[in-house]
Amino acid sequence: MALVPYDPEGIGIQKFHKPLATYTFVNHQIQIKQDWKELGVAAVVWDAAVVLCTYLEMGAFNLQGCSAIELGAGTGLVGIVAALLGAHVTITDRKIALEFLKSNVQANLPLDIQPKAVVKELTWGQNLGNFSSEKFDLILGADIIYLEETFVDLLQTLEYLCTDHSIILLSCRIRYERDQNFLKMLGKHFTVLKVHYDPEKDVYIYKAHRRSHKDEL
Repeated sequence: MALVPYDPEGIGIQKFHKPLATYTFVNHQIQIKQDWKELGVAAVVWDAAVVLCTYLEMGAFNLQGCSAIELGAGTGLVGIVAALLGAHVTITDRKIALEFLKSNVQANLPLDIQPKAVVKELTWGQNLGNFSSEKFDLILGADIIYLEETFVDLLQTLEYLCTDHSIILLSCRIRYERDQNFLKMLGKHFTVLKVHYDPEKDVYIYKAHRRSHKDEL
């Protein structure tokens, strides 16, 4: 999660002060509560989340029945859309954001789908043992790779959660050299490919998976 907005002096920040952000995905109207005043960047919808939701809805991956986890979920939009697309999703964030996150998830998922979405505390690099019995097909992250002091913990978390068959999807805006540095760090442990770019929002999606012996040849 960011500590500062992208453009603190620009008009773009105005959308973060709206109490509701409304989207349509998977034939559902999704109304996300925002609370910039109390929770800051953890409680607003960033463009990277919207682009990742659009990418998932495009059908690049069959989410029906797959096991997914969202890291640094914030408002929960990505996890909500993944659940609507048929995934069993563990939607995670730090403890301070959990109640807010739960309220959005519960408000936007039909009762029959709610059991497929579990909200769970996860601080990167900590309490990973709470996830030791879970195997995830898909690991999702929207705008989570730009805070440099979290890079080592985030990488450790990705390595811990990944199996040989897991796919990581990271949606981000590349703003600084440190963002590229994280992708280089990731590339030392995973095969990383750019799979999508939204020129209007200037957001990239990167796909990563564990490097196999075949990849290294």
